[in-house]
Amino acid sequence: MNRILPSAALAGLTACAIQPAAPVEGLERMLASHDSATAALEQWCEQQGLANPARVIAEQVPGQLLEEPGDLRSLLAVPASEPLGSRHVRLTCGDRLLSQAQNWYVPSRLTPEMNAVLASSTTPFGKVAAPLGFRRELIETRRGAGLDCPAGTVLFQRAVLRLPDGRPLAHVLECYAASAL
Repeated sequence: MNRILPSAALAGLTACAIQPAAPVEGLERMLASHDSATAALEQWCEQQGLANPARVIAEQVPGQLLEEPGDLRSLLAVPASEPLGSRHVRLTCGDRLLSQAQNWYVPSRLTPEMNAVLASSTTPFGKVAAPLGFRRELIETRRGAGLDCPAGTVLFQRAVLRLPDGRPLAHVLECYAASAL
C-alpha cells in the first residue's frame, strides 16, 4: 500500500536528510585528514570563509612558561639531558582565533634554519617543519576542554608528530576555539 505523506512531513524528512554535520565534527574530520594541523586549519579557514587570504599565524602567548607533561620525554624518546624547544601560541586566521596550542619539540631533529624561524617568527610549527614530511599520530581527542585549555574550547587534541623514520619530532596539546566554527 502506497501512502502519500503530507508536504509538512516531507519537508521535515528532507531537512533531516540534508542537515549538515555539527561544525565541530567537520573540524574534527578536517584535522583527521591532514598530518599538519596548520594545513588543516588553513583549508578550514578557506572553506568556511573566515578570512581572505586564509593564512594561519602563530601568536606567542605572553608570560606563560610551559610545564612539561610527565610523559613528555618518553613520548619524544629523548633523555633528560636533551634540550627541548617549546612554543605556546594562539593560531589565528584573519581576526579569528582558531586554537591555542602548546608544543614541545626536539630542536636537534630540525634544521638550524627551522629553529631560527621558530624562535623569531609567527610561522606555525607545522608550516616550518612541513619539509621534513612528518606524520601526525593522535593520542587523545575529546569534545570540550582538556589539559589547561581556555574557556570556549570546543575540541581538545593531543598528538605526537613523527618523522618518516619514526622518530618523534614534537608533542602538541591543541585547544580548538568555538570561534573557529
